[in-house]
Amino acid sequence: MNQILVLYDSRSGNVAKMAALVAEGALQVPETEVRVRHVDEATAEDVVWCDGLAVGSPTNMGILSWKMKRFWDETMADKWLEVDGKIACAFSSAGGWGGGMEMACQSILTVLMNFGFLVFGVTDYSGRKMTLHYGAVASKEPREEETQEACRILGRRLAEWTALYVHGRKDQHPLTKGVKRLCPGDFVEDKTQEA
Repeated sequence: MNQILVLYDSRSGNVAKMAALVAEGALQVPETEVRVRHVDEATAEDVVWCDGLAVGSPTNMGILSWKMKRFWDETMADKWLEVDGKIACAFSSAGGWGGGMEMACQSILTVLMNFGFLVFGVTDYSGRKMTLHYGAVASKEPREEETQEACRILGRRLAEWTALYVHGRKDQHPLTKGVKRLCPGDFVEDKTQEA
């Protein structure tokens, strides 16, 4: 059984909504069990349990929240060598576009790399102007369909990679599944709409 943990901090509820969408995406991969844990309720054992980890945080001055950082500094300190080699990714929401969400994702990925996690980004687009190269990002609540889909893609890709690399399920490689993957060339711009 593929074991995925979605660990998040959320002050306003926006990242919590993203976490639910990431979990929804992970569940698209057969034989996957998902735990969703707020950082206040999560334990080190939750992280040790999982094969793959998605970490979400509000953007706090361009980096992860202090609660999420404290979890890794304190709660996970004794588990340093027990999580080495697990697969992980990141997601974040800020108060507006340009609010530093990608920087926050990179700060999460940096923390995870220090614990030995194998981190990844996603090449796919979820909409005409929405990528998740560093993780799924949202401006406030994930209202737009392409933002919601970015969260689902992130969760699905995490579950695919753990199914492939941890459990040897070659049928879960993204290139073999026949799922439509979007890239920049898939979007034809309507020149009549330009101002």
